[in-house]
Amino acid sequence: MTFRKDKDRDRSRRQILAELHDSLDRRHRPEDVADLVLRALDGQLSRRERVVLERAAKHSSRRKGRFSSMSTDYARPVGGARQVAAASRLFERSVEVDPDDPESLLEFAASVGHEIRWTPDRDDFLADRLNRDARAAAGMDLSKRQYNRRFRLLGRIAAKAGTLSTEQDKRRLLMVGVTGFAADTPLERFVTDVDAACFVAYYAARRKVRREFSLSGRENPFDEIAQVLLGRCTDRSDWWMIAQVRTTPDVLERLTDEERGRLLGQWSAAMRHSADLLRARWNPGTDRTTMIVRPGDDSTTWNNLAVAYNAARTGWLACLASLDALELLQVACPGKVMRLMAADLAAWHRGTGGDVDPNTAVWAALPPPWQVLDGTAACTRTDVEAACRAAGLDPARTGWTAPAARRGVAVFRPTPELVHGVSVADPVWAALLRRAGVFSGRSVKPELADDARHGLASGVVVSDLPATDLPGK
Repeated sequence: MTFRKDKDRDRSRRQILAELHDSLDRRHRPEDVADLVLRALDGQLSRRERVVLERAAKHSSRRKGRFSSMSTDYARPVGGARQVAAASRLFERSVEVDPDDPESLLEFAASVGHEIRWTPDRDDFLADRLNRDARAAAGMDLSKRQYNRRFRLLGRIAAKAGTLSTEQDKRRLLMVGVTGFAADTPLERFVTDVDAACFVAYYAARRKVRREFSLSGRENPFDEIAQVLLGRCTDRSDWWMIAQVRTTPDVLERLTDEERGRLLGQWSAAMRHSADLLRARWNPGTDRTTMIVRPGDDSTTWNNLAVAYNAARTGWLACLASLDALELLQVACPGKVMRLMAADLAAWHRGTGGDVDPNTAVWAALPPPWQVLDGTAACTRTDVEAACRAAGLDPARTGWTAPAARRGVAVFRPTPELVHGVSVADPVWAALLRRAGVFSGRSVKPELADDARHGLASGVVVSDLPATDLPGK
């Protein structure tokens, strides 16, 4: 009987760990992850550890019985299932295909396209179609209309594969920006070390907390609960897995030189890749000294890529420092990338006596990082230090030429209910304000404007606002 209970407990713990692993690629609130951690570590925690974890877990959705209007996942690219189904009907072919895999989509298109002589490298509708004589010579018993339908559809599948690949790439870089390489951790490795897994899952959730629309800086994701969970890890823990989400000196010193070198390579590759995508999306008309969004800018994509690049650069610098190799920055020292800022937030800063983030002046004075990384522009540590001094910044303490200075451990506070960065007291009101388009920078939906105005007047918004965008305000 005791053996059966132990076996059931182990099975239950593995299921909880599988949930925690699933959260790495999603956006669960730290409270909900803390609740899972308490259950995964049931019977293994000291009294103090349990008390600290309870500070977060008591606010979990499971205990409170309340929902959140905020998504628990990051947007996932839509696969090509619809296009595959249409092609299967039109060609009357059943081919095994993974509609969420761009390469599989292209292989599918090439396979069914063989009968009309369509290939991925000859898919131009004007230049590559066969005329009537060529179709007859190839033995095709198809009218021009039916042939064209098939040719167009295969072209759409090929285009879908390209779009899907790009969007999946952007999402992966987004995950690198907010959790490092934690989401790439295999399940079997994750469940092998319970203490390390619980820290990784909770700290990743803290790193994914949304930014609040405020004048203050972002809160340190390493809070008192993360500190307790990291403290449970010992010399026998999987520090390589921990380093995928927290690349700091206290973690890196636990790795071998070979592991630090591997991690340096991972961060370097992510930094270069995100820089290449930033290059393609840079608007030359943007004022680098203010970084205010211009009409037509895709600020969401730019900011996500900037987060990924800066996170990769921070990890790269940390690994260089751990290998005692920061002197390499005298050869090339690519700078940070600044996020695009909404005009109303910039005006709010100015209206309260503030100014543009001084880091923006450093970014504007240096060559764009993608030019430094591809060798078309020179930028050394000396250049970065000079730009930092001109902006009144310490280049090492602010993370321009060395890993950023360690911040104090944060005190846990419940995750606020946010609508485009604005804190709302009630999730039901938050859902209504989001549907209405309030705080989105776009026009509020007329049919919901009265309800939204009533919500604002009733005091459901609990954070400071630079302005409201309701009609008549």
